[in-house]
Amino acid sequence: MGERPAYPSDLSDEAWELIRPAITAWKARRPSVSGHEGQYAMREIVNAILYQARTGCQWLYLPHDLPPKSAVYYYFGKWRDDGTAETIHDLLRRQVRESRRRCEDPTAVVMDSQTVRASVNAPKETTGLDPGKKSPGRKRGIATDVLGLVIAAVVVAASVHDNAIGITLLDKAAASAPTVTKAWVDAGFKNQVSEHGARLGIDVETVRREPGARGFVPEPKRWVAEQTWGTLMLHRRPARDYEARPAGSVAMIHWSMTDVMLRRLTRVSTPTWRDPPA
Repeated sequence: MGERPAYPSDLSDEAWELIRPAITAWKARRPSVSGHEGQYAMREIVNAILYQARTGCQWLYLPHDLPPKSAVYYYFGKWRDDGTAETIHDLLRRQVRESRRRCEDPTAVVMDSQTVRASVNAPKETTGLDPGKKSPGRKRGIATDVLGLVIAAVVVAASVHDNAIGITLLDKAAASAPTVTKAWVDAGFKNQVSEHGARLGIDVETVRREPGARGFVPEPKRWVAEQTWGTLMLHRRPARDYEARPAGSVAMIHWSMTDVMLRRLTRVSTPTWRDPPA
């Protein structure tokens, strides 16, 4: 970091060491023709991405003592498109699971979807209207393990049915964790999801709301995914879909969860973005 004051979102030395090997290996596979190593340290690039995820600022509004938008977005886009952001996320997820004395990959997942409004820079063809919630924007889908760690994520137009999201999540979960044999979903995921799960060797069980329940009532098994949505909201960037591309939204989910998992592995609490009470 040099001599600049630290931001609360900055990587600690211990956190940087957890992801440094993956970043260093990525950089080593892409040497400059001129031998130039680059003007900005990779740790500072990651610090800038985490700063944006935490604060929700626009790329052009990154503080002047962090690398400029042109450099930060270059690496954000590269790591989004070649899967590096997801790879780092998945490596940390396995470490968190092992720290909780669990196998690297889960045998069960919980799936859920969430509709969020999109910003004005989102192309029209990537947004839509959720007919059930009467809300415009995009729809996110996640599959988590029983610890609330993200196994798979997808972002589509809000008009896309949960069936399509569920099928995609099952495919991604099976690819990321072939050990998965069970999935819990809500009633929004219909028979097509169950049938697709059966073809993948995954038993899909619908968790239904208790008859007569009023207001918010945590549902068995499925509350884990709801908790993960809340954990993601500790980062302002995912509070609304500000990304121009759905793939960028998925990458921001991965970076936000990467921050959460780094803090868990280094035993550092995740600060809220809300102002402390007077």
